[in-house]
Amino acid sequence: MTAPVFLLPADRLSTARVGGTVRLDGAEGRHAVSVKRLNPGEEVVLTDGEGAGLRGAVAAVEGKDVLDVSVSELLAEPEPDVRIVVVQALPKGDRGELAVELMTEVGVDEIVPWQASRCITQWKGERGEKALAKWRATAREAGKQSRRLRFPVVHPAMSTRQVGTLLASATLPGVLHEEGAARLASADLPSSGSVVLVVGPEGGVSPDEMDAFTTAGAGAYLLGPSVLRTSTAGVAAAALLLGRSGRWG
Repeated sequence: MTAPVFLLPADRLSTARVGGTVRLDGAEGRHAVSVKRLNPGEEVVLTDGEGAGLRGAVAAVEGKDVLDVSVSELLAEPEPDVRIVVVQALPKGDRGELAVELMTEVGVDEIVPWQASRCITQWKGERGEKALAKWRATAREAGKQSRRLRFPVVHPAMSTRQVGTLLASATLPGVLHEEGAARLASADLPSSGSVVLVVGPEGGVSPDEMDAFTTAGAGAYLLGPSVLRTSTAGVAAAALLLGRSGRWG
């Protein structure tokens, strides 16, 4: 069983040294002590979620929300050569959090919520802020659960125009489309830069949106013979790309 992962503020992590002791408190300390019920001697990993971390053993537990960790190793997860960015059209209900959770688990680097014209869900005002906070919290918890040191960046929701700009800056820009002329499994992957892949809503990418993305340089790619839901298409495509890029295997 791999050691559980907890978040530690970057400023505290930056001062950690092998042989020293680091304190975990607050909400993360409470989870470690009161939920995980960790005891002295048990191994843990602490990370800032941005690629830096440490491995150590619980040295002492205080109350219900504080534990000290004896540092045995400093860890680092470098930036990938090719960043996998998924532009996710807003699904209905809690399927957005499901998409974020699954994409985080497989290793997506960035997630961009997209307010497509055919999305039923609308992120506006306070509701949009709460929804974004949920997506970010989901990515954070899934990052810990999947033992990542570098959690995905969840951006604020983008408009179609903003997504077009993002595609134009990508090394490999693409849109998942059931009528795509090319197969994603055969796309030429770059050795560096970014792959930006758009996942449309349940109603599909509109012709106007597709025109905008094509103008930005994006190709239309077919994922497979079946049509996946918007909440699962991103993780399937990301797994395919991660396997082909060498980050899996």
